[in-house]
Amino acid sequence: MNTDRPVLGILLMLGFCVLAPMGDSIAKLLGESIGVGQLVTVRFALQVIILAPLVWFTGKSLAMRGRIFRLTAIRTVLHILGIGMMFLALRFLPLADAVAIAFVMPFILLILGHYVLGEEVGHRRITACAVGFIGTLLVIQPSFAEVGWPALLPLGVALDFALFMLVTRQVAKDVDPITLQAISGLMAILVLLPVLLIATPFSFPGLAITSPTGNEWALLFALGAIGTFAHLLMTWSLRFAPSATLAPMQYLEIPVAAAFGWFIFRDFPNGLALIGICITIASGLYILVREQRLSQSEQTPQPPAPPAA
Repeated sequence: MNTDRPVLGILLMLGFCVLAPMGDSIAKLLGESIGVGQLVTVRFALQVIILAPLVWFTGKSLAMRGRIFRLTAIRTVLHILGIGMMFLALRFLPLADAVAIAFVMPFILLILGHYVLGEEVGHRRITACAVGFIGTLLVIQPSFAEVGWPALLPLGVALDFALFMLVTRQVAKDVDPITLQAISGLMAILVLLPVLLIATPFSFPGLAITSPTGNEWALLFALGAIGTFAHLLMTWSLRFAPSATLAPMQYLEIPVAAAFGWFIFRDFPNGLALIGICITIASGLYILVREQRLSQSEQTPQPPAPPAA
């Protein structure tokens, strides 16, 4: 049964594109006083606290087995790594720059598909990838000169989130989004909490547990609530529309992040980074449009060959 409803999927993804930079802004604020490990753990703990009652109230089961359980576990690990790297990057980089660098994801997917999986990729899309990478380097360069290796963290986020999206698409139509997020949150807590408890006495950087203030508790709750709802919207969107349809919408995260960055931190991409962001967006959108046109042409029935003379 085909459950695709593209318009609904696009609207849900637009909601994600607004909420995700909002959550990143809160993480950047909290990152000045709270370690990344504690931020990620609280983020997932609140996800469980918010969603577990909904699962119970709706009578849904948390039981998973076989392929779905394995994919959910992989998705959870990717989610932990992606959020952790992004939160760490936000301690050093302007919000819009970090988000823009992470949007090298479509180019990574295309290059991997060509050189690792042997997929056919035309020279136009390869050229667009090269141009997109140049745009990303223009965003990275001033940040790398200022903060060093943390400017490369969003590249890790890009690779991680690409895999996360692919795995989510595999399970989104078989598992209710609320149940999926609740189980993912529970799995994450079972992984993260022991790590924090073991690492805190040794004062490992970013893994120590600290006592938040009243205002920080409010921001932590907002971070968990916004992050939970944002990823629910993303999961729901993939339930109703294919990733190829939704991918262009995600580029709205960059201008939204720039707006939040200016409003909250008075950060705005400098001239070189702004040019790089525009090049990255244009190259990414070109690849997506090209992919859709090729896909449509492959699905269009070809006219029969003329009879032999």
